[in-house]
Amino acid sequence: MNNQSKLLLLGMSTTLLFAQCGPQKTEETSTEEVIVEEIKTPTLTKIWETDTTLTTNESVLYDAASGKIYVSNIEGDPTGKDGKGSISIIDKEGNIVSQDWVTGLNAPKGMGIANGNLYVTDIDELIEINLESAEITNKYPVEGGEFLNDLATYEGKVYFTDMNTGKVHLLEGGSLSTISEGNESINGIAVAEDGMLYSLDKTGLKMLHADGSSMNMNETVTGGDGLVILGDGKFVASRWAGEIYFVDKDGETLLLDTKDAESNTADIGFIPEENIVLVPTFFKNKVVAYKLDY
Repeated sequence: MNNQSKLLLLGMSTTLLFAQCGPQKTEETSTEEVIVEEIKTPTLTKIWETDTTLTTNESVLYDAASGKIYVSNIEGDPTGKDGKGSISIIDKEGNIVSQDWVTGLNAPKGMGIANGNLYVTDIDELIEINLESAEITNKYPVEGGEFLNDLATYEGKVYFTDMNTGKVHLLEGGSLSTISEGNESINGIAVAEDGMLYSLDKTGLKMLHADGSSMNMNETVTGGDGLVILGDGKFVASRWAGEIYFVDKDGETLLLDTKDAESNTADIGFIPEENIVLVPTFFKNKVVAYKLDY
């Protein structure tokens, strides 16, 4: 074999050796696991209702400290100073514990608890009721007040709205002040754990800033009545005519529509540890409880 043949044979052997030692192709392909998050639609499921003796009930408030549920009953003209209004107490099963816990009010609406007292809006004044004695211990007339409505408390402060004048008032240390104006048809108000105020008015769901300005968060749920803050940017809001909505950053979901049954959904309450929405039905004269799943 000549030198040229030897070189040719050596080259072929080297090529074959590298081919055997090189990386081998396989039929295996890597697959990435795809996780699809299930989107759950919020729902309300009815669990109980009271007897129909809560005449023209407008607002419901759950007291976590005592387990009691307070109900404000107008029992007459929503703007009439007729002394027919009252506050009732029911339990978490819908039983009426005290029909006439407090009487002699006019047209009581929004309620909140602070400093050992129940505070109630009553047309043009804020009523203070001692929780232990059920006695009216103070009345705070609001200058220019016309239709005081919803109420919320935070660290001893009492915030409440006037639907006709578009104002938000504050009771702090026994003194009244106005902290926000220009909120057309404002009704529902609630305070988050960080002290931020939220409200419902003709333009929708709004965040109210300390400097009096506001930011609209939802423009669909307009003219709302009751407002519940769930946390993490989630809310439940009611419209008096018979609608309840779940609201978050993605928009809103209609949870309940009782307009055809002519059953109102006024200033709703909430039992957070059980996710129960408490609905005052106004002219139907009863409170209805719904389990919220979201």
